[in-house]
Amino acid sequence: MAAGAKRGVNPDSPLARLIAGPMRPGRLTWIGLRPARRAALVAVDRAEVTLEAGLVGDRYAGRPGGPRQVTLIQAEDLAAIAAFLGRAEPASPFDLRRNLVVEGINLLGLADKRFRVGGVLLEATGGCHPCSRMNEILGEGGYNAVRGRGGLTARVI
Repeated sequence: MAAGAKRGVNPDSPLARLIAGPMRPGRLTWIGLRPARRAALVAVDRAEVTLEAGLVGDRYAGRPGGPRQVTLIQAEDLAAIAAFLGRAEPASPFDLRRNLVVEGINLLGLADKRFRVGGVLLEATGGCHPCSRMNEILGEGGYNAVRGRGGLTARVI
């Protein structure tokens, strides 16, 4: 199925060709593992990835094909979330609890696509929406600051 077809776009249309077109590569700037529910994230320089486990050491490990094996967020969105909260410093990836922070690429352009991060092939499975804990973690308005900026979920292919 061509990119955009899920959204009701004619796969032969100029819009579908634009959606399926090339994107400028981004870069990975941060990796974090969530060892358990509500446990503090652990920042790592490298992560082991397997088809069966996803990110080894993450709480979603061991769910083969699970739609949340890997979560990604844009560094640019961390800055936007902070701006929505009236803060000068970008929001912390520790607070958002995402596995990967990328820079220079619009994650929305990867929706419904397969893509590589280093040597790992991932498939976008949906948006990574904020949870109710965002107000607890970021303060009043945290949930709404993250809406539409929470990143992307993916599975390991």
